[in-house]
Amino acid sequence: MESAAENPFLMPVEDVFRLQQGRAVMVTGRIERGRVRKDDTVEIIGLGRSATVLIADIEQHQVRVGAAGAEMNVGLLLRGVATDAVERGQVLATPGSVSAQAQFTADVTLLSEEQGGADVVSGDRLRFHIRTAAVWGTVTLPEGVDTVRPLHGAEVTVVLEAPVALEAGQSFAFRHHGRAAGSGTVTRRREQRGD
Repeated sequence: MESAAENPFLMPVEDVFRLQQGRAVMVTGRIERGRVRKDDTVEIIGLGRSATVLIADIEQHQVRVGAAGAEMNVGLLLRGVATDAVERGQVLATPGSVSAQAQFTADVTLLSEEQGGADVVSGDRLRFHIRTAAVWGTVTLPEGVDTVRPLHGAEVTVVLEAPVALEAGQSFAFRHHGRAAGSGTVTRRREQRGD
């Protein structure tokens, strides 16, 4: 059996519901990996905030369960957390297993023009979709590259306007001029103080 250290829990937050006159919060999502049990402590990560909370209850299809694992869609009841401390785009994770980053390097590939791809140049502001987060970010092309054209790719540096939970190898999509424009894979996170 795998330990939490070998396969730490991670669930992107899809929806947040306030319950019991605001004294509890239910977050829903699909568990990406690991397991979580009632009374486990998890960390809320991303979008400029972080907090450690206790799982008071777990629901699957409106039935209370004692534990849940990867690929399950669940609701996690969090007690004692401010209602504005958690939102869509954050993740719940085993404390210390993942960190929020605002800057990373990635390999990106643009869609064809017919699919929405458009030229990308350094300084372009794109909308990045990473797990359940949708965050604006600025792209910088490698030295010597002026433009990335549709159906082409490049290794780029991205600076997001808000930090999100990031891991090397993680895939994402992005939009340009309001249209789906391409996809990419995180190759390297840039550690920053205060994220």
